[in-house]
Amino acid sequence: MPKRKIRVNTATLIVIASMIGTGVFTSLGFQLMGVHSGFGILMLWLVGGVIALCGALSYGELASSMPRSGGEYHYLSKIFHPFAGFLSGWVSATVAFAAPTALAAMALGTYVNKVFPISNPVVLAIAVIVLVTFIHSFNLRQSARFQNIFTILEIALILFFIIAGFTIHTPQPISLLPQNATAASEGWHSIFSSSFAVSLIYVSYAYSGWNTATYMASDIQNPRRNVPKALFNGTIIVMVLYILLNFVFLYSAPTKEMQGQVEVGLISAIHIFGLKTGNFMGMMIALLLIASISSFVLAGPRVAQVMGEDLSQLSFLAIKNKHGVPYVAKIIQGAISLLLILTASFDKVLLYVGFTLSLSTFFTVLGLFVLRARNNGKTDGYKTFGYPVTPIIFLALSAWMLFFTMKEHPRESLLGLGTILAGSIVYFIKKPTISIHENSIVSEKY
Repeated sequence: MPKRKIRVNTATLIVIASMIGTGVFTSLGFQLMGVHSGFGILMLWLVGGVIALCGALSYGELASSMPRSGGEYHYLSKIFHPFAGFLSGWVSATVAFAAPTALAAMALGTYVNKVFPISNPVVLAIAVIVLVTFIHSFNLRQSARFQNIFTILEIALILFFIIAGFTIHTPQPISLLPQNATAASEGWHSIFSSSFAVSLIYVSYAYSGWNTATYMASDIQNPRRNVPKALFNGTIIVMVLYILLNFVFLYSAPTKEMQGQVEVGLISAIHIFGLKTGNFMGMMIALLLIASISSFVLAGPRVAQVMGEDLSQLSFLAIKNKHGVPYVAKIIQGAISLLLILTASFDKVLLYVGFTLSLSTFFTVLGLFVLRARNNGKTDGYKTFGYPVTPIIFLALSAWMLFFTMKEHPRESLLGLGTILAGSIVYFIKKPTISIHENSIVSEKY
Protein backbone atom coordinates (compact mmCIF):
# COMPACT_ATOMS: atom_id res chain seq x y z
CA MET A 1 0.00 0.00 0.00
CA PRO A 2 1.56 3.36 -1.02
CA LYS A 3 2.47 5.77 1.75
CA ARG A 4 -0.09 8.53 2.24
CA LYS A 5 1.22 11.99 1.33
CA ILE A 6 0.31 15.45 2.62
CA ARG A 7 -1.46 17.73 0.15
CA VAL A 8 -0.35 21.29 -0.55
CA ASN A 9 -3.25 22.82 1.42
CA THR A 10 -2.33 20.83 4.52
CA ALA A 11 1.34 21.73 4.03
CA THR A 12 0.36 25.41 3.87
CA LEU A 13 -1.69 25.06 7.05
CA ILE A 14 1.28 23.41 8.77
CA VAL A 15 3.45 26.39 7.81
CA ILE A 16 0.80 28.81 9.11
CA ALA A 17 0.36 26.89 12.36
CA SER A 18 4.12 26.73 12.91
CA MET A 19 4.33 30.51 12.57
CA ILE A 20 1.19 31.68 14.34
CA GLY A 21 1.11 31.12 18.06
CA THR A 22 3.62 31.77 20.78
CA GLY A 23 5.53 34.67 19.25
CA VAL A 24 2.66 36.86 18.13
CA PHE A 25 0.66 36.31 21.33
CA THR A 26 3.60 36.84 23.69
CA SER A 27 6.53 38.81 22.26
CA LEU A 28 4.99 42.30 21.89
CA GLY A 29 5.50 42.98 25.60
CA PHE A 30 9.24 42.43 25.24
CA GLN A 31 9.43 44.53 22.04
CA LEU A 32 7.78 47.46 23.82
CA MET A 33 10.62 47.54 26.33
CA GLY A 34 13.03 48.58 23.55
CA VAL A 35 10.82 50.20 20.90
CA HIS A 36 8.30 52.67 22.31
CA SER A 37 6.48 54.10 19.28
CA GLY A 38 3.54 52.43 17.60
CA PHE A 39 5.06 53.24 14.22
CA GLY A 40 8.31 51.52 15.26
CA ILE A 41 6.47 48.41 16.44
CA LEU A 42 4.49 48.07 13.22
CA MET A 43 7.67 48.56 11.20
CA LEU A 44 9.21 45.75 13.27
CA TRP A 45 6.51 43.36 12.13
CA LEU A 46 6.74 44.59 8.52
CA VAL A 47 10.54 44.16 8.43
CA GLY A 48 10.25 40.79 10.15
CA GLY A 49 7.72 39.76 7.54
CA VAL A 50 10.04 40.84 4.72
CA ILE A 51 12.86 38.76 6.24
CA ALA A 52 10.58 35.71 6.51
CA LEU A 53 9.23 36.16 2.97
CA CYS A 54 12.70 36.52 1.46
CA GLY A 55 13.76 33.43 3.38
CA ALA A 56 10.72 31.47 2.20
CA LEU A 57 11.33 32.42 -1.44
CA SER A 58 14.99 31.37 -1.13
CA TYR A 59 14.15 28.09 0.59
CA GLY A 60 11.60 27.39 -2.14
CA GLU A 61 14.38 27.00 -4.69
CA LEU A 62 16.44 24.84 -2.34
CA ALA A 63 13.42 22.61 -1.69
CA SER A 64 12.67 22.33 -5.40
CA SER A 65 16.29 21.42 -6.19
CA MET A 66 16.65 18.97 -3.28
CA PRO A 67 13.17 17.59 -2.48
CA ARG A 68 13.86 15.51 0.60
CA SER A 69 12.85 15.92 4.25
CA GLY A 70 15.37 17.41 6.64
CA GLY A 71 15.38 21.14 5.92
CA GLU A 72 18.69 22.84 6.68
CA TYR A 73 20.35 19.53 7.52
CA HIS A 74 19.68 18.22 4.02
CA TYR A 75 20.58 21.43 2.19
CA LEU A 76 23.79 22.28 4.06
CA SER A 77 25.05 18.69 3.81
CA LYS A 78 24.68 18.70 0.06
CA ILE A 79 25.80 22.28 -0.62
CA PHE A 80 28.72 22.65 1.80
CA HIS A 81 29.75 19.53 3.71
CA PRO A 82 28.13 16.85 5.88
CA PHE A 83 29.68 18.59 8.91
CA ALA A 84 27.71 21.78 8.18
CA GLY A 85 24.56 19.72 7.72
CA PHE A 86 25.20 17.82 10.92
CA LEU A 87 25.51 21.05 12.94
CA SER A 88 22.26 22.38 11.53
CA GLY A 89 20.57 19.03 12.10
CA TRP A 90 21.99 18.98 15.63
CA VAL A 91 20.36 22.36 16.30
CA SER A 92 17.07 21.17 14.80
CA ALA A 93 17.11 17.87 16.66
CA THR A 94 18.02 19.40 20.03
CA VAL A 95 16.41 22.83 20.35
CA ALA A 96 15.00 24.20 17.06
CA PHE A 97 11.69 22.40 17.55
CA ALA A 98 11.86 21.38 21.18
CA ALA A 99 12.36 24.96 22.41
CA PRO A 100 9.46 26.50 20.41
CA THR A 101 7.29 23.60 21.59
CA ALA A 102 8.27 24.40 25.17
CA LEU A 103 7.63 28.13 24.64
CA ALA A 104 4.18 27.52 23.17
CA ALA A 105 3.30 25.21 26.06
CA MET A 106 4.64 27.72 28.62
CA ALA A 107 2.57 30.48 27.00
CA LEU A 108 -0.50 28.26 27.09
CA GLY A 109 0.05 27.61 30.78
CA THR A 110 0.54 31.33 31.48
CA TYR A 111 -2.68 32.32 29.66
CA VAL A 112 -4.73 29.72 31.52
CA ASN A 113 -3.15 30.69 34.86
CA LYS A 114 -4.07 34.36 34.37
CA VAL A 115 -7.70 33.36 33.88
CA PHE A 116 -7.70 30.59 36.50
CA PRO A 117 -4.98 31.43 39.06
CA ILE A 118 -5.56 28.12 40.81
CA SER A 119 -4.10 26.26 37.80
CA ASN A 120 -0.42 25.33 37.65
CA PRO A 121 1.12 26.64 34.37
CA VAL A 122 4.03 24.19 34.46
CA VAL A 123 1.78 21.15 34.93
CA LEU A 124 -0.48 22.37 32.11
CA ALA A 125 2.47 22.89 29.77
CA ILE A 126 3.81 19.41 30.45
CA ALA A 127 0.40 17.77 30.04
CA VAL A 128 -0.24 19.41 26.66
CA ILE A 129 3.12 18.36 25.21
CA VAL A 130 2.62 14.77 26.37
CA LEU A 131 -0.92 14.67 24.92
CA VAL A 132 0.00 16.16 21.52
CA THR A 133 3.07 13.94 21.18
CA PHE A 134 0.86 10.93 21.88
CA ILE A 135 -1.67 12.00 19.23
CA HIS A 136 1.03 12.39 16.56
CA SER A 137 2.70 9.05 17.29
CA PHE A 138 0.32 6.85 15.26
CA ASN A 139 -0.32 7.76 11.61
CA LEU A 140 -0.02 10.72 9.23
CA ARG A 141 -3.73 10.84 8.36
CA GLN A 142 -4.74 11.32 12.00
CA SER A 143 -1.97 13.91 12.47
CA ALA A 144 -2.99 15.88 9.36
CA ARG A 145 -6.65 15.93 10.41
CA PHE A 146 -5.79 17.13 13.92
CA GLN A 147 -3.46 19.81 12.52
CA ASN A 148 -5.99 21.09 9.98
CA ILE A 149 -8.80 21.46 12.51
CA PHE A 150 -6.77 23.42 15.05
CA THR A 151 -5.08 25.62 12.44
CA ILE A 152 -8.38 26.61 10.80
CA LEU A 153 -9.81 27.44 14.24
CA GLU A 154 -6.68 29.46 15.02
CA ILE A 155 -7.00 31.53 11.84
CA ALA A 156 -10.73 32.07 12.48
CA LEU A 157 -10.02 33.30 16.01
CA ILE A 158 -7.37 35.76 14.82
CA LEU A 159 -9.67 37.15 12.10
CA PHE A 160 -12.46 37.55 14.66
CA PHE A 161 -10.04 39.21 17.08
CA ILE A 162 -8.87 41.66 14.39
CA ILE A 163 -12.40 42.58 13.30
CA ALA A 164 -13.57 43.01 16.90
CA GLY A 165 -10.53 45.15 17.70
CA PHE A 166 -11.50 47.77 15.13
CA THR A 167 -14.93 48.19 16.78
CA ILE A 168 -13.57 49.24 20.20
CA HIS A 169 -15.21 52.44 21.50
CA THR A 170 -12.14 54.00 23.15
CA PRO A 171 -9.07 53.10 21.09
CA GLN A 172 -5.51 54.04 21.95
CA PRO A 173 -3.88 56.88 19.96
CA ILE A 174 -2.01 54.70 17.47
CA SER A 175 -1.33 55.48 13.82
CA LEU A 176 0.23 53.59 10.94
CA LEU A 177 2.42 56.63 10.19
CA PRO A 178 4.07 59.35 12.34
CA GLN A 179 1.78 62.33 12.90
CA ASN A 180 4.37 65.11 12.57
CA ALA A 181 7.98 65.81 11.57
CA THR A 182 9.32 65.27 15.08
CA ALA A 183 7.52 61.94 15.47
CA ALA A 184 8.71 60.93 12.01
CA SER A 185 12.32 61.73 12.89
CA GLU A 186 12.10 59.80 16.16
CA GLY A 187 10.31 56.89 14.47
CA TRP A 188 12.87 56.49 11.70
CA HIS A 189 15.73 56.92 14.17
CA SER A 190 14.36 54.07 16.29
CA ILE A 191 14.24 51.79 13.24
CA PHE A 192 18.03 52.03 12.83
CA SER A 193 18.74 51.63 16.54
CA SER A 194 20.24 48.63 18.33
CA SER A 195 16.95 48.20 20.26
CA PHE A 196 15.11 47.72 16.98
CA ALA A 197 17.65 45.16 15.79
CA VAL A 198 17.42 43.20 19.05
CA SER A 199 13.62 43.37 19.01
CA LEU A 200 13.77 41.80 15.56
CA ILE A 201 14.92 38.60 17.29
CA TYR A 202 11.54 38.44 19.05
CA VAL A 203 9.72 39.19 15.80
CA SER A 204 11.83 36.72 13.83
CA TYR A 205 10.98 34.08 16.40
CA ALA A 206 7.29 34.92 15.92
CA TYR A 207 7.76 34.41 12.17
CA SER A 208 9.85 31.26 12.62
CA GLY A 209 8.15 28.30 11.04
CA TRP A 210 8.08 29.77 7.52
CA ASN A 211 10.45 26.96 6.55
CA THR A 212 8.53 24.13 8.22
CA ALA A 213 7.38 22.41 5.02
CA THR A 214 11.01 21.75 4.07
CA TYR A 215 11.46 19.52 7.12
CA MET A 216 8.87 17.08 5.86
CA ALA A 217 9.26 17.45 2.08
CA SER A 218 9.33 13.66 1.58
CA ASP A 219 5.84 13.46 3.11
CA ILE A 220 4.35 16.08 0.75
CA GLN A 221 2.85 15.36 -2.65
CA ASN A 222 5.00 16.60 -5.56
CA PRO A 223 7.47 18.41 -3.25
CA ARG A 224 9.30 20.22 -6.09
CA ARG A 225 6.14 22.20 -6.79
CA ASN A 226 4.17 22.10 -3.56
CA VAL A 227 6.86 22.87 -0.96
CA PRO A 228 7.74 26.29 -2.50
CA LYS A 229 4.02 27.03 -2.87
CA ALA A 230 3.30 26.11 0.77
CA LEU A 231 6.22 28.26 2.01
CA PHE A 232 5.17 31.32 0.01
CA ASN A 233 1.42 31.12 0.62
CA GLY A 234 1.79 30.38 4.32
CA THR A 235 4.27 33.23 4.89
CA ILE A 236 2.19 35.83 3.02
CA ILE A 237 -0.96 34.94 4.95
CA VAL A 238 0.81 35.11 8.30
CA MET A 239 2.57 38.39 7.47
CA VAL A 240 -0.77 40.13 6.80
CA LEU A 241 -2.38 38.63 9.91
CA TYR A 242 0.57 39.59 12.12
CA ILE A 243 0.64 43.25 11.10
CA LEU A 244 -3.12 43.58 11.56
CA LEU A 245 -3.13 41.69 14.87
CA ASN A 246 -0.33 43.80 16.37
CA PHE A 247 -2.07 46.95 15.22
CA VAL A 248 -5.16 45.75 17.12
CA PHE A 249 -3.08 45.03 20.23
CA LEU A 250 -1.68 48.58 20.16
CA TYR A 251 -5.06 50.03 19.17
CA SER A 252 -6.93 48.39 22.04
CA ALA A 253 -4.62 48.37 25.09
CA PRO A 254 -2.18 50.88 26.66
CA THR A 255 1.42 50.01 25.90
CA LYS A 256 2.42 50.40 29.56
CA GLU A 257 0.11 47.53 30.51
CA MET A 258 1.71 45.24 27.95
CA GLN A 259 5.38 46.08 28.53
CA GLY A 260 7.28 43.01 29.76
CA GLN A 261 4.14 40.86 29.85
CA VAL A 262 3.74 37.47 28.17
CA GLU A 263 -0.06 37.39 27.89
CA VAL A 264 -0.52 40.47 25.63
CA GLY A 265 -3.40 38.77 23.79
CA LEU A 266 -5.35 38.42 27.03
CA ILE A 267 -4.67 42.05 28.02
CA SER A 268 -5.91 43.25 24.64
CA ALA A 269 -8.95 40.94 24.75
CA ILE A 270 -10.05 42.33 28.11
CA HIS A 271 -9.92 45.89 26.73
CA ILE A 272 -11.88 44.86 23.63
CA PHE A 273 -14.51 42.55 25.12
CA GLY A 274 -14.55 43.33 28.84
CA LEU A 275 -13.30 41.13 31.65
CA LYS A 276 -15.63 38.15 31.31
CA THR A 277 -15.55 37.76 27.52
CA GLY A 278 -11.91 38.82 27.45
CA ASN A 279 -11.02 35.96 29.77
CA PHE A 280 -12.93 33.59 27.49
CA MET A 281 -10.94 34.87 24.50
CA GLY A 282 -7.75 34.39 26.51
CA MET A 283 -8.73 30.77 27.06
CA MET A 284 -9.40 30.39 23.33
CA ILE A 285 -5.94 31.76 22.56
CA ALA A 286 -4.47 29.25 25.01
CA LEU A 287 -6.44 26.40 23.46
CA LEU A 288 -5.38 27.30 19.93
CA LEU A 289 -1.71 27.50 20.88
CA ILE A 290 -2.09 23.74 20.61
CA ALA A 291 -1.98 24.24 16.82
CA SER A 292 1.57 25.60 17.13
CA ILE A 293 2.64 22.83 19.50
CA SER A 294 1.11 20.29 17.13
CA SER A 295 2.97 21.61 14.07
CA PHE A 296 6.34 21.47 15.88
CA VAL A 297 5.67 17.95 17.12
CA LEU A 298 4.58 16.90 13.62
CA ALA A 299 7.48 18.40 11.63
CA GLY A 300 10.46 18.43 14.00
CA PRO A 301 11.13 14.69 14.36
CA ARG A 302 11.42 14.41 10.55
CA VAL A 303 14.82 16.13 10.78
CA ALA A 304 16.03 13.72 13.43
CA GLN A 305 14.66 10.84 11.33
CA VAL A 306 16.69 11.89 8.28
CA MET A 307 19.81 12.22 10.43
CA GLY A 308 19.16 8.73 11.74
CA GLU A 309 18.92 7.43 8.18
CA ASP A 310 22.27 9.00 7.27
CA LEU A 311 24.32 8.53 10.44
CA SER A 312 24.84 5.04 11.79
CA GLN A 313 25.43 6.26 15.36
CA LEU A 314 22.02 7.98 15.33
CA SER A 315 20.13 5.18 13.57
CA PHE A 316 17.74 4.86 16.50
CA LEU A 317 16.25 8.24 15.51
CA ALA A 318 15.03 6.71 12.23
CA ILE A 319 12.96 4.02 13.95
CA LYS A 320 9.38 4.25 12.64
CA ASN A 321 6.09 2.50 13.28
CA LYS A 322 4.20 0.66 10.54
CA HIS A 323 2.69 3.97 9.33
CA GLY A 324 6.10 5.58 8.84
CA VAL A 325 5.91 7.83 11.93
CA PRO A 326 9.34 8.37 13.60
CA TYR A 327 8.02 7.85 17.11
CA VAL A 328 11.41 7.53 18.82
CA ALA A 329 12.45 10.97 17.52
CA LYS A 330 9.10 12.36 18.69
CA ILE A 331 9.60 11.02 22.20
CA ILE A 332 13.12 12.46 22.43
CA GLN A 333 11.98 15.87 21.16
CA GLY A 334 9.16 15.86 23.70
CA ALA A 335 11.59 15.01 26.51
CA ILE A 336 13.84 17.96 25.61
CA SER A 337 10.80 20.27 25.58
CA LEU A 338 9.82 19.10 29.05
CA LEU A 339 13.37 19.68 30.31
CA LEU A 340 13.33 23.27 29.02
CA ILE A 341 9.98 23.93 30.71
CA LEU A 342 11.35 22.73 34.03
CA THR A 343 14.68 24.57 33.89
CA ALA A 344 14.43 27.87 31.95
CA SER A 345 12.47 31.15 31.93
CA PHE A 346 10.31 32.17 28.96
CA ASP A 347 12.22 35.25 27.75
CA LYS A 348 15.66 33.62 28.02
CA VAL A 349 14.55 30.58 26.03
CA LEU A 350 12.98 32.87 23.41
CA LEU A 351 16.17 34.90 22.87
CA TYR A 352 18.34 31.78 22.87
CA VAL A 353 16.30 29.87 20.31
CA GLY A 354 15.67 32.98 18.18
CA PHE A 355 19.40 33.66 17.87
CA THR A 356 20.27 30.01 17.18
CA LEU A 357 17.60 29.56 14.51
CA SER A 358 18.61 32.79 12.77
CA LEU A 359 22.20 31.54 12.50
CA SER A 360 21.02 28.31 10.88
CA THR A 361 18.76 29.99 8.33
CA PHE A 362 21.45 32.59 7.52
CA PHE A 363 23.93 29.96 6.32
CA THR A 364 21.22 28.02 4.50
CA VAL A 365 20.17 31.03 2.41
CA LEU A 366 23.85 31.78 1.81
CA GLY A 367 24.03 28.27 0.36
CA LEU A 368 21.65 29.30 -2.43
CA PHE A 369 24.44 31.39 -4.00
CA VAL A 370 26.82 28.42 -3.77
CA LEU A 371 24.22 26.15 -5.38
CA ARG A 372 23.65 28.58 -8.26
CA ALA A 373 27.39 29.00 -8.80
CA ARG A 374 27.94 25.25 -8.81
CA ASN A 375 25.20 24.80 -11.40
CA ASN A 376 26.42 27.74 -13.52
CA GLY A 377 23.31 29.72 -12.67
CA LYS A 378 20.96 27.00 -13.88
CA THR A 379 18.30 25.41 -11.74
CA ASP A 380 15.48 22.95 -12.31
CA GLY A 381 12.02 23.63 -10.97
CA TYR A 382 11.19 26.73 -8.93
CA LYS A 383 13.54 29.73 -9.11
CA THR A 384 13.73 32.32 -6.33
CA PHE A 385 11.71 35.39 -7.24
CA GLY A 386 13.91 38.51 -7.32
CA TYR A 387 17.21 36.62 -7.17
CA PRO A 388 19.84 37.79 -6.14
CA VAL A 389 18.18 40.73 -4.36
CA THR A 390 15.78 38.54 -2.36
CA PRO A 391 18.41 36.41 -0.59
CA ILE A 392 20.71 39.45 -0.14
CA ILE A 393 17.95 41.28 1.75
CA PHE A 394 17.49 38.24 3.98
CA LEU A 395 21.22 37.92 4.67
CA ALA A 396 21.79 41.65 5.33
CA LEU A 397 18.88 42.04 7.74
CA SER A 398 19.68 38.76 9.50
CA ALA A 399 23.35 39.73 9.96
CA TRP A 400 22.33 43.13 11.38
CA MET A 401 19.95 41.46 13.82
CA LEU A 402 22.46 38.79 14.90
CA PHE A 403 25.24 41.34 15.48
CA PHE A 404 23.23 43.50 17.84
CA THR A 405 21.75 40.52 19.62
CA MET A 406 25.25 39.27 20.41
CA LYS A 407 26.20 42.75 21.58
CA GLU A 408 23.12 43.35 23.77
CA HIS A 409 22.46 39.78 24.95
CA PRO A 410 25.81 37.96 24.99
CA ARG A 411 24.71 35.28 27.46
CA GLU A 412 21.86 33.94 25.30
CA SER A 413 23.98 34.33 22.14
CA LEU A 414 26.88 32.41 23.67
CA LEU A 415 24.48 29.69 24.75
CA GLY A 416 23.37 29.36 21.13
CA LEU A 417 26.98 29.21 19.94
CA GLY A 418 27.68 26.71 22.73
CA THR A 419 24.93 24.44 21.39
CA ILE A 420 26.63 24.46 17.99
CA LEU A 421 30.02 23.81 19.60
CA ALA A 422 28.55 20.82 21.44
CA GLY A 423 27.37 19.46 18.10
CA SER A 424 30.90 19.89 16.70
CA ILE A 425 32.33 17.84 19.56
CA VAL A 426 29.77 15.07 19.00
CA TYR A 427 30.56 15.01 15.27
CA PHE A 428 34.33 14.75 15.70
CA ILE A 429 34.26 12.12 18.47
CA LYS A 430 34.18 9.64 15.60
CA LYS A 431 34.74 11.45 12.34
CA PRO A 432 32.71 9.67 9.62
CA THR A 433 33.78 8.59 6.19
CA ILE A 434 31.30 9.52 3.50
CA SER A 435 29.70 7.62 0.67
CA ILE A 436 26.67 8.37 -1.46
CA HIS A 437 23.63 6.15 -1.48
CA GLU A 438 20.18 6.25 -2.98
CA ASN A 439 17.61 8.72 -1.60
CA SER A 440 20.12 10.25 0.75
CA ILE A 441 22.95 12.72 0.72
CA VAL A 442 25.49 10.80 2.70
CA SER A 443 25.93 7.46 4.33
CA GLU A 444 28.14 7.71 7.38
CA LYS A 445 30.34 4.69 8.08
CA TYR A 446 32.24 4.32 11.33
